[in-house]
Amino acid sequence: MVTEFTPFASLLGGLLIGLSAVLLMFLLGRIMGATGIVSGALMPDTMSDWAWRVALLLGMFSGPWLFRAVSGELPEISVPSSPMMLLLGGLLVGVGVTLGSGCTSGHGVCGLARGSFRSFAAVALFMTSTVITVFVTRHVLGV
Repeated sequence: MVTEFTPFASLLGGLLIGLSAVLLMFLLGRIMGATGIVSGALMPDTMSDWAWRVALLLGMFSGPWLFRAVSGELPEISVPSSPMMLLLGGLLVGVGVTLGSGCTSGHGVCGLARGSFRSFAAVALFMTSTVITVFVTRHVLGV
């Protein structure tokens, strides 16, 4: 498997994620953690709480269609895993999010920016787990 290096697209994406996290904190006083936003949209406390979450999620899902409007084609998405592995991965992420009290976006983007020690520990664990997983799947299992 070849991993493409896309520094400019990655930088732009990171800047947009950071800007949206800052705007959400500034305008609504909320942390932009994706799993918390999704769970709050599925089980909202109030209608106004539900509205901003759904608006943000619609913005996330509309990204590829905006890309299509600009470039004329949808971005290519390739997932080199079986549906069973995707399901297992999703379940493991769900367990990790619950045990870690947040996801990579909440801890990595917002928590680190706020200087949260808990987020620093969570991100260190996320990154260590990622490095080990990629090493084992690519170099041990040869997937």
